[in-house]
Amino acid sequence: MNLTEHGRRWRTVTAVVPTLNERENLEWLLPRLYANEELDEIVIVDGESSDGTRELAAAYAQDSLVPGPHPVVRLISQPPRGKGAAMREGLAAATCDMIIMLDADGSMDPEEFGAFLALLRRGYQFVKGTRYGCGGGSDDLTGLRRLGNRALTWLANRLYRQHWTDLCYGYVAVHRDAVDLLGLRSTGFEIETEMCVNAVRAGLRIAEIASHETERRFGVSNLNTWRDGWRVLRTMVRLRFAGPLDASTSGAGAGAPLPVAEHLSPGALTASVPQAAPGAAAEDAPDRLRLSWRAAALSRTGTE
Repeated sequence: MNLTEHGRRWRTVTAVVPTLNERENLEWLLPRLYANEELDEIVIVDGESSDGTRELAAAYAQDSLVPGPHPVVRLISQPPRGKGAAMREGLAAATCDMIIMLDADGSMDPEEFGAFLALLRRGYQFVKGTRYGCGGGSDDLTGLRRLGNRALTWLANRLYRQHWTDLCYGYVAVHRDAVDLLGLRSTGFEIETEMCVNAVRAGLRIAEIASHETERRFGVSNLNTWRDGWRVLRTMVRLRFAGPLDASTSGAGAGAPLPVAEHLSPGALTASVPQAAPGAAAEDAPDRLRLSWRAAALSRTGTE
């Protein structure tokens, strides 16, 4: 049996990329995704772009039909209803075991995939990037956006009893079987916050890992600082008082205590795990990740 490198791996990986008039940026990003040995599938969700984005993505989708050690490219077109709507569509269309979500503007480096996937393979269900950990950073945040992100992160940590360092960053990896548990409904940029807080409400095992964000390579962002900041705040507060996501099966209702998550090794990498049920045996509790600063820094290359 002649298996490719993609066929020999024990878990498959999908990259979901929402797009709207990002052709110039995709000319940089798509070749890197197409050559990435971690990927088996690329799902591009286009919001009816008018700059040739769809045509470029379609060319890669057609080329991916040729057999070879490259990921399959799938193009989905939908009305431009917002980033959240595009991400939800991409998550629903993904067919692989693990899913990575990244922006189309070239600000998120595909070379960091290995670090995200390594944590998913260790049993974490939801891995989010942070620009404030050791080895992370941002070349794109303005002073106003940096201040707003810190304020929203501070509030989220108090509402949800977490130790996040970066709330509004959309570089995220998740297990396919955890997608439905997130119960996503947002249509705009607040989808990034909804994913984080719903991961806590659903009791998922969460890890936060350092990532470096570069400047958008071409064009202007569709993000509106004041409008989208307000939507993030409203989403975060509303969901805090909605109760756990498993309320229908656990008997808990609105206002019930959220699953407590324990964060370990704050900084370059923090991990959260639901507490074991009272009376559970110690060996039944999830494994806890404890990394030194050196190991946390190496985790960016997936070598922890």
